[in-house]
Amino acid sequence: MADRILIVDDDKELRSELKDFLEGYEVLEAPDGEAALKLLRRANDVRLVILDVRMPGMNGLDVLTEIKKTDPDLMTIVSTGYSSKDVAIEALKGKADDYMEKPLDFEKLGRSIESLIGVDTSNIIEEGQGSGAKIARVRRFVEKNWYKKITLDDVADEVCLSPKYLSRIFKLYTKKGFSNFKLELKMGNAKDLLKKSGYNINQISERLGYENTESFIRQFKKMVGCTPAEYRKKRLNRASR
Repeated sequence: MADRILIVDDDKELRSELKDFLEGYEVLEAPDGEAALKLLRRANDVRLVILDVRMPGMNGLDVLTEIKKTDPDLMTIVSTGYSSKDVAIEALKGKADDYMEKPLDFEKLGRSIESLIGVDTSNIIEEGQGSGAKIARVRRFVEKNWYKKITLDDVADEVCLSPKYLSRIFKLYTKKGFSNFKLELKMGNAKDLLKKSGYNINQISERLGYENTESFIRQFKKMVGCTPAEYRKKRLNRASR
């Protein structure tokens, strides 16, 4: 499956031209910032966002800020037809990976995309390794979306397998069930947030996607053997020695 690129621009004709230019990639489209964020809040495997600055509703720089809050590793190219030094500075301050002025130089854009996400070889890998490559893609998908609600059906659809078959081969390759894999990944990220961030327990619970903090505390204690607060206190005590 080809790498996914999301184009966010209110110019329908430009989106169509870009889609034709990006043949070989899987292209998704959004006509404005709100639609883009709605798409990105769901479990997804978007590798790169091409983001216009001036759009109806939210401007592109505000969308960029929201993207980086929830998925700081998602690569972005900001484009604008209203070039100014201030816009370029704000885009780079917002941690955009590249900045381009309109009208877009497609050759330059192509070089930028290749430098950011490389040449896609996933189809070749999958043809050569079959199920093993699909499981690797599933792992990558879950690791990218660990803070979102992901079901087995979501992931099965991503790799074009039935949920029942995916569940069976996932356990065969990883030696653990899909739900346990998700939970271990989530708890690993919880530990990192407890050690490295200043978030309180409620904020960490919310970032992990829990509807209530009690569920997070209960699951954390079951897997780790202590509450999140006790875990943080132990880590701080060790660091102070």
